[in-house]
Amino acid sequence: MVELNRPERLQIMLSPDEVRVLDDWRFKSRMPSRAAAIRELLKRGLAVEGLYFTTEGKSSASFGVLKGQDAERA
Repeated sequence: MVELNRPERLQIMLSPDEVRVLDDWRFKSRMPSRAAAIRELLKRGLAVEGLYFTTEGKSSASFGVLKGQDAERA
């Protein structure tokens, strides 16, 4: 069995409009999945509030998000 790097699972409910906007942003930002897009948006939203994830010493593979040009500019 594969060990999960993210053992916590969250379930959210979205309206059709929220899913459409999420998917539009996901494809524009070249995110590999909805989950990756939500993690990236969560990270960005927390950063706006002054809260940051500890990333020192971690590789990009640790985050499960492909950094596109738009994500690098943010």
